[in-house]
Amino acid sequence: MATQTPDSEVAAPATRDPERTRSEILAVATHEFADKGYAGARVDEIAAKTRTTKRMIYYYFGGKEQLYLAVLEQAYGGIRALEQQVDVEHLDPVDAIRHLAALTFDHHESHPDFIRLVSIENIHRARHIARSEILSGLADPALETLTRILERGRAAGCFRADVDPIDVHMLISAFCVFRTANRYTFNAIFKRDMLEPARREHYRTMLGDVVLEYLTATP
Repeated sequence: MATQTPDSEVAAPATRDPERTRSEILAVATHEFADKGYAGARVDEIAAKTRTTKRMIYYYFGGKEQLYLAVLEQAYGGIRALEQQVDVEHLDPVDAIRHLAALTFDHHESHPDFIRLVSIENIHRARHIARSEILSGLADPALETLTRILERGRAAGCFRADVDPIDVHMLISAFCVFRTANRYTFNAIFKRDMLEPARREHYRTMLGDVVLEYLTATP
């Protein structure tokens, strides 16, 4: 009787659900990379926590770096997809800005692994993201939506005319990322948990107030 060789594992995708297997690997890998960083995460450990093998992971992704990049692409794709789906054209410019700010606030709060991955990739100076063909231009639709809101606000006379949409995006992201990324150090120094449920609505409203104060301030 012929013995089973390791190569039989490579052929296994034909009998599996490829999309489900790939999604399962990405879900586990996301947590591992977010928790341990690129250098600390191990493909062996990722395989052990999924219903697959290290060889299968290499079959789907090619290697550790490609898997990490796929995790980053999925993480960024999540927030970009939400931004593209949002419908704010029926709202007045002020309410539309608050809505977009709240969307980012809610997403970042509920996806702490995304914030950790962003922090880790900044440690690597965006070396991996720079190689992605998917992430290039992924934010364009969201910036176009924000640009249209700002233009409507200017036309209505409620927003200043010298605002760059990327600056507004940065302002919103800075607040939301800081709140999650610096949660533990901030609490250790100031004895305040920025993710405490009792303060959630205060910070959510505060973000909209800060952005609108900038948009309506006299240049």
